[in-house]
Amino acid sequence: MSHKRIPKRKAAIAAGSVAALGAAALLLPNANASQSNGDDAAPRTFKATDVSDVAAQLASQLGDAFAGSYYDAGNKQLVINVVGNNSNVVNRIEKAGAVAHQVQNSTSDLRAAAKTLKTDATIPGTAWSVDPKTNEIRVTADSTVTGSKWDTLTSTVKDLGSGVATVKKSAGTFKTFVDGGDAIFGGGARCSLGFNVTASDGSPAFLTAGHCGVAAAQWSDAQDGAPIATVDQATFPGDGDFALVKYDDPATQANSAVNVGNGQSVQINQAADAAVGQQVLRMGSTTGLNDGNVTGLDATVNYPEGTVTGLIQTDVCAEPGDSGGSLFTQDGSAIGLTSGGSGDCTVGGETFFQPVTTALQAVGATLGAGDAGAGGAADPSAGAADPSAGAADPSAGAADPSAGAGDQAGGAADDQAGGAADDQGAADDQSGAADGQSASGMDDGSGMVTTP
Repeated sequence: MSHKRIPKRKAAIAAGSVAALGAAALLLPNANASQSNGDDAAPRTFKATDVSDVAAQLASQLGDAFAGSYYDAGNKQLVINVVGNNSNVVNRIEKAGAVAHQVQNSTSDLRAAAKTLKTDATIPGTAWSVDPKTNEIRVTADSTVTGSKWDTLTSTVKDLGSGVATVKKSAGTFKTFVDGGDAIFGGGARCSLGFNVTASDGSPAFLTAGHCGVAAAQWSDAQDGAPIATVDQATFPGDGDFALVKYDDPATQANSAVNVGNGQSVQINQAADAAVGQQVLRMGSTTGLNDGNVTGLDATVNYPEGTVTGLIQTDVCAEPGDSGGSLFTQDGSAIGLTSGGSGDCTVGGETFFQPVTTALQAVGATLGAGDAGAGGAADPSAGAADPSAGAADPSAGAADPSAGAGDQAGGAADDQAGGAADDQGAADDQSGAADGQSASGMDDGSGMVTTP
């Protein structure tokens, strides 16, 4: 594999090769501003990246009556769940331009149910998050949850009461996507660079997955190459899956853009919180560009290595080789870092992402170069590309769904330490699939960790 060396003073965002970009562009909303239709009580139209701020304001105003929110992408409306039929609450929601939706379960009810799940059903291969569209907790169990484990999970869900939680089986296995890809290398592992940032001390750095940050202390832009960056902070498992990695050369300019291949890029202008119902893009060097929707927030995932909390849940597909890659919107908002999930890009599945806003706050960093400030664009000349340009077959470079799955099945057993070791084991076939898509090193790598 050949690799393009990264210029010492220029570090482009990680992003892999292009795969379903045209289709994704058709799906994502591109409204430029929220606007009223002339009636103060009528629903407004919102951009997806704007609804989290409005929802947070309403949550603080409504107190216990607030029961979550989601984005209706079809109508571009913000829906606020409320408990009870207080007309003052409904009026306040409508005055803000949102839609009031009466539900059964309060936020405190759902939090209490999630706490019960954590206490009684923390089983490797399970995950749960609140689905505000159904006002329930969505519990998912992968293929390793069988026998007494399945019985424990289903009985716990049943004991929560009617209409509080649902449980379903996933055909895949929950794992961190740590195989294949083409991006940064460290300690025999391979990961992808997520977003370039400026650390709190002003030095250039990047965010990636925490499970990458704990795999190796130093990272290179080429396999067996000299290190160019060193891990400063890493969290995994626990309260997230993120790492801050500082460039060794303090003169590196950390541009705020996602390179989507074929000379195209999407400028990243800000970090934004995800909203359920929001349409998003994920870039990875194994499967290229894929799109989908945010389906849950504050997700808990019980990986073989341990439990991770506070993640974004989506239906965007991913495969080994996509870990640590960028989750973003067409209009240039950084949303998340690929953590893990189940399934593949043939049958679909569940995927989980570390929120960028939480990671930035935890490590004290800001997006882009220091002169851009928080959420600013470091390189004004790097404009957003036409997302429809250079769209490729979505299946291009997709690996065999079974690649690397054998070890993972064993890793999902009760022995979590063994699971972590197995999860590091990568199939050579997967790496080869990534090589066929991208061989340009950190300039456009959005791959995952792999251990030969």
